Amino acid sequence: MYEAFYHLRAKPFSLNPDPRFFYGSKGHKRAMAYLEYGLSLREGFIVITGEIGAGKTMLVRNLFKKLEHEDVVAAQIVSTQLDADDMLRSVAAAFGLEQEGLNKASLLKKLESYLLSIVRQGKRALLVVDEAQNLSPRAVEELRMLSNFQHANEPLLQSFLLGQPEFRITLQSEELQQLKQRVIASYHLAAMDAGETRAYVQHRLDLVGWQGDPAITDEAYKLIHDFTGGIPRKINTLCDRLMLLGYLSEKHSFDRAEVQEVIDDLGQEVAYSNAPASVKPGLAQMAPGAGEVLSILEDKVESMERSLNRLLAMMRKLLHALGQDKLKPESVHHD
Repeated sequence: MYEAFYHLRAKPFSLNPDPRFFYGSKGHKRAMAYLEYGLSLREGFIVITGEIGAGKTMLVRNLFKKLEHEDVVAAQIVSTQLDADDMLRSVAAAFGLEQEGLNKASLLKKLESYLLSIVRQGKRALLVVDEAQNLSPRAVEELRMLSNFQHANEPLLQSFLLGQPEFRITLQSEELQQLKQRVIASYHLAAMDAGETRAYVQHRLDLVGWQGDPAITDEAYKLIHDFTGGIPRKINTLCDRLMLLGYLSEKHSFDRAEVQEVIDDLGQEVAYSNAPASVKPGLAQMAPGAGEVLSILEDKVESMERSLNRLLAMMRKLLHALGQDKLKPESVHHD
């Protein structure tokens, strides 16, 4: 919608983790280095953790893109509370194997045969498990058991485990001491600092043909970082809405006021635990006196009115783009 207004080739802040938009912050470069290091060793487990939205899935997509012309057969599981019984079936399904109706022994034999066939083709198998914090210790132990498959003293399967910080706690359990000993590298992907946040925004804009329109001031960048905490997914959400605001208001420059306006709108829709003090908290958080309550309600009504006005403006522009504004009364028929 706003792409044409700002003469951009595509949407710069999509939430979809597209590897074309990969930005190598210090943390992301180091995490990629750990993954590539693990690949070079051809064995063991690599563990990458990070907060929600920190860019772990983007790392996987970027890695898979690099492996397109390599001798690696890669598969991915996005864990959703898998238990031990489901883990083997999920691994088989990730590699495209039929697994319905097979008992555990048959499933293990089928997986081993498949992994051996990959080796005979001169290739190797890589399994990436995303959202690993959802796995039970028994499910993680099943992954370790798969790492026991070997051919000519080399493992048939290598695994990368990506998850939220609590996955590190899972790895400390007594049940997983054997797996922990096979972890050859572990890295925690931290949020970006203020300079990297600015560079990240500009990087994504540059990739779609940004020529400085809209301009973004230093104060705007500072508030973007303060509000998002340097988390890529939050930056994308905020900046996408900022571009939409600019389009609807026909603005070609964003200052702190525009960013704050979007933050206020987001505050009506979703709670951000790291929102700065400039974002007014809800009534339940403040427990103020009656006068303060009235003031807050008035502010909320004004904010909702601004959101509604922008929505109406958006609808008018959409109708105009579809040519609906050219319809005349006589062209409308009633059944």
